Amino acid sequence: MNNSYVINLQQIKKIYDMGGAEEVQALRGVSVQIGKNEYVAIMGPSGSGKSTLMNIIGCLDTPTSGLYEFNSINVSEMNDNQLAKVRNKEIGFVFQTFNLLARSNALHNVELPLIYAGVSSAERKRLAHEALEHVGLGDRVHHKPNELSGGQRQRVAVARALVNRPSILLADEPTGNLDSKTGDEIMVLFEELHTQGNTIILVTHEEYIAEHAHRIIRLRDGMIEADEIVKNRKSITTE
Repeated sequence: MNNSYVINLQQIKKIYDMGGAEEVQALRGVSVQIGKNEYVAIMGPSGSGKSTLMNIIGCLDTPTSGLYEFNSINVSEMNDNQLAKVRNKEIGFVFQTFNLLARSNALHNVELPLIYAGVSSAERKRLAHEALEHVGLGDRVHHKPNELSGGQRQRVAVARALVNRPSILLADEPTGNLDSKTGDEIMVLFEELHTQGNTIILVTHEEYIAEHAHRIIRLRDGMIEADEIVKNRKSITTE
């Protein structure tokens, strides 16, 4: 791992006030670094803190205490508007539920982050078309989500996540709504994206999916239980 970390978390704590005297400590001093072009899976049982950690890494939430540097910039004390700019420019999100606009075609769905970024219409269409080609959907640009299979919909979501050329791709249970064969196809795509230089952080509760990554960070009770290199990675084929 190099010294220029994309993600640098130091003693991150997150406490939720549940009202009255009740508090929930979701994260209890998590320190972790992720370098450029790493492929990392974050695992843990329900209540382990993995969703909270993902939300903080994705600038969807801020820590109660601790330091979070994203590309050497301190984002742990940013306000909502500043965090929104980091999210739109630097982080590509892929969710289990695809989160596509039902009435819009694939091209428009992929264009959305570029609209928020103020990119011109002609340039948006060019970049969105390029991103769809990149995930093997160059012939589906005018199809709406209900005209696409589950795997194709997730590929549209991946194209949308990549269109801004973000620093990291953050995927939350990306195969959760897919059958095993289609899920394998998405994991092949992630491997290709990693080979091309993308930094990928995958949040999953499935060991089989996590073993496609090169490194697994395991959480339990808001703390890192293990941080290990995957020695027997799942072989990935496109058959």
